[in-house]
Amino acid sequence: MLKIGTLFFLLLCSVHGWTQTERVLFAPEDRIIFDRLILKVEGDESVGIGETIVATGQELLNTPYVAGTLEAHTPEILIVNLRGLDCTTFVENVLTVGGMVQEGQKDWDTYLRHLEQLRYRDGLRAGYPSRLHYFTDWIRNNAEKGLVKDITQSLGGAPREKRIDFMGTHPDLYPALSSEAYLSAVQKVEKELSDQITYVLAKEEVSAVENQIKNGDIIALATSVDGLDVTHTGFAFRKENGRIHLLHASTRGGVEISKAPLAVYLQGVKGNTGIIVVRPLQPKD
Repeated sequence: MLKIGTLFFLLLCSVHGWTQTERVLFAPEDRIIFDRLILKVEGDESVGIGETIVATGQELLNTPYVAGTLEAHTPEILIVNLRGLDCTTFVENVLTVGGMVQEGQKDWDTYLRHLEQLRYRDGLRAGYPSRLHYFTDWIRNNAEKGLVKDITQSLGGAPREKRIDFMGTHPDLYPALSSEAYLSAVQKVEKELSDQITYVLAKEEVSAVENQIKNGDIIALATSVDGLDVTHTGFAFRKENGRIHLLHASTRGGVEISKAPLAVYLQGVKGNTGIIVVRPLQPKD
């Protein structure tokens, strides 16, 4: 007998016309949005990956914020939703499409392959725990893949040691963690993250190094919340006045560019202790 949650999920698929295979779930509109992005964003190595990322992100302005879009399916499959984005899926999709534009790639299958590589540990989708749930884990694993580089320490960031265990201590918030095997696997990742040092640039120091932050750099907001590493992320966007703003999927306005410069914006974020700055790397031939 189908569980009620599974039955509801299949009903949603039917209503929205989603396509589901063993590997991926998406709606027809997602392919339309993807094709539009590929056609409208121009990029080459002379422009650089950062500028291409910013151009891609701007094409998604006003896309609604939708939380939890990756939690809609068990077992774990690659979920594509360009119609509604949270801060992490916005970063993942923009980074994926921006990299493709740089490499002159245009096909849907390549997009799916690159998105999966970015979202999962070592690029391998192997159940719920293989997804890079914590953003510091996402940063480290994608740095190992040669896709990004954490530049926070070079900007003057200070080392921070912190216990990371929010998911493991709040399993009721994550339906998949009703599985003891999944919970144990996530707690193992949390222990590894807790044993590592993360560099964080204090928010009071951001304005002093704005000139060293580039368009398209990934900005992750470190937090004082117990058990969590990062609560929000987006891209650096330099306006004509020279100030860095945040291009991000906001819970209030969807995909937008912050009205205030990043250094000012951070002052209004509850629990924010500073930022982690990650530079996307130019795709290799």
